[in-house]
Amino acid sequence: MSGAGKKVADVAFKASKSIDWDGMAKMIVTDEARKEFSSLRRAFEEVNSTLQTKFSQEPEPIDWEYYRKGLGSRIVDSYKEYYESVEIPKFVDKTTPEYKPKFDALLVELKDAEQKSLKESERLEKEIAEVQELKKKLSTMTADEYFEKHPELKQKFDDEIRNDYWGY
Repeated sequence: MSGAGKKVADVAFKASKSIDWDGMAKMIVTDEARKEFSSLRRAFEEVNSTLQTKFSQEPEPIDWEYYRKGLGSRIVDSYKEYYESVEIPKFVDKTTPEYKPKFDALLVELKDAEQKSLKESERLEKEIAEVQELKKKLSTMTADEYFEKHPELKQKFDDEIRNDYWGY
């Protein structure tokens, strides 16, 4: 097997192990997105399977003696010489170094967005808890109790009354 083919197969195998397909599937909301996601996963697994089977096998060695018997020694030796002189160029990855800094920058941006999202989720969870608590108490709550929790509204209403503005 060529070194490049083996490397591609190894990278694909490692990538398939590091993908959290179930975790991503839990985040999908719409049926259309689920269909697209399952077709993406199926395509990835097909390509990965092909890479594993095609590039993980060593080619069978050539039985030069078998061909010498049928074709003659001179021509087989000539082919063998040419075959052994063929050098398969090593794969040089020129794309990854170009895009790695961009990808790393996106990862940093993703981490920042994740932190902001977690903070916002926490804030919203607190707000939801407050609203649910308020909803439970609303039927028995007095205006003074409400204004204790929301002094800005009390100030607004007091200003409107002082300025003789009744909302008409």
